[in-house]
Amino acid sequence: MNKIRVRFAPSPTGPLHIGGARSALFNYLFAAGAKGDFVLRVEDTDLERSSRESEQNIIESLRWLGIEWNEGIGAGGEFGPYRQTERLPLYVKAAQQLIEMGYAYKCYCSEEELEEVRIAQQVAGDTPHYNGACLHLTAEEHLAKEAAGLKPVVRFAVPPHQELIIEDVVRGRVIVNSDEIGGDFVILKSDGLPTYNFAAVVDDHQMQITHIVRGEEHLPNTPRQLLIYLALKYPPPIFAHVSLILGPDHSKMSKRHGSVSVVNYREEGFLPQALVNFLALLGWSPEGEQELLSMEQLKEQFSLNRVSKSPAVFDIAKLRWLNAQYLHALSTEEIAAGITPYLPVDFDEKRIVLLAETLATHLETFAQVKDYLHLIEGGPLPDMDEKAAAVLNQEHVARLICAFSEHVEALSEEEFTAPAIKEAIKQAGKETGAKGAALFMVLRVAITGCMHGPDLDKLAALIGKKNLLKRLKYLEA
Repeated sequence: MNKIRVRFAPSPTGPLHIGGARSALFNYLFAAGAKGDFVLRVEDTDLERSSRESEQNIIESLRWLGIEWNEGIGAGGEFGPYRQTERLPLYVKAAQQLIEMGYAYKCYCSEEELEEVRIAQQVAGDTPHYNGACLHLTAEEHLAKEAAGLKPVVRFAVPPHQELIIEDVVRGRVIVNSDEIGGDFVILKSDGLPTYNFAAVVDDHQMQITHIVRGEEHLPNTPRQLLIYLALKYPPPIFAHVSLILGPDHSKMSKRHGSVSVVNYREEGFLPQALVNFLALLGWSPEGEQELLSMEQLKEQFSLNRVSKSPAVFDIAKLRWLNAQYLHALSTEEIAAGITPYLPVDFDEKRIVLLAETLATHLETFAQVKDYLHLIEGGPLPDMDEKAAAVLNQEHVARLICAFSEHVEALSEEEFTAPAIKEAIKQAGKETGAKGAALFMVLRVAITGCMHGPDLDKLAALIGKKNLLKRLKYLEA
């Protein structure tokens, strides 16, 4: 068998979507496991919506995820160029070839004429389709229309009653009758730009793509593409249409379910290795029970044969859990670097490292550090619930807070560290007879307003001596 070659061919009309990222990942893993080639091609013929900014976002998102390509945009290769707008002569040549072979023809129908036909078909109860008005124009009629300044599109002549068989690695054999396609479809627009189905076929053949791994939403495009392959006598590639990604309510993933682009998850403080691990498990399963899988492990284990037909549900709770596993395995310095973008600019390096050490096992994402900042600010206690407030209604509370405050007062700014605070808590307990929850829970609520959380001595050190005493005095008042 020829060397396996796959491609990821996004349209640069916005940031990289989660569904696109999964398709890119599956292609990358499949190629890596087979020691094949992974090509990055950009389908930018939607001139109104495509932009180089979106292209750059896609490239940066792929690189952030650790998805590498050995051919295509930014990497070069013998089958370039890799932007469709730079390949227009190839499409014109292929369209002309189809016209000469009788598989395509020029169509001069206006949008108004097409709309009239659609309305008439709907009134008659028919499925709207092109009625073939320009299919049998004579050479003289073609010349007359072009002399009148009409710019044609090129349509593919769909053969009637033809059974099209798609052998899909994931979905099995899919059979479609050509009559279900909806009539002769446009392959080249009047401005000379190709349509998606046509350009993809020409590019995939010219770039010697052997396997097309893409989302299930592209399955309806495949019969049209297969007709073009057959007409041009191109050997069709092997198709693998992976399942849709659904939201928790089992509807198509959209913004109402939360973030839908890779850049959003990056900004929210997720780790690329966690997102890759999560995306790999959306519609694919490893042979064992292991869920934490590195990129190298995914390359070794990934197989199209284990890709499921069933839709994959995007479970944000599962993603956050996975991210926490990777985050908790980082060093304090790595966590400090990760949380820094989410902190006020006045946090010095020493305080950031202490905060990272304090929250190391409590964060699910780097951005979550913002949820803890209110605990270490000065001023009154954060709002507390009834259970926490009840903790401070015990008889010994005032004495305990007073004793603890005295020990804190006795510490200089240089001495005000987590170990010194831990000792102050211990001494306040001895002096008041408070132990266990009567000691630690009371002081935790008095200092943070919460009954649970990170190490109290470290939190107190982060609050600072001045702000800590101010908070305790607010409580005494």
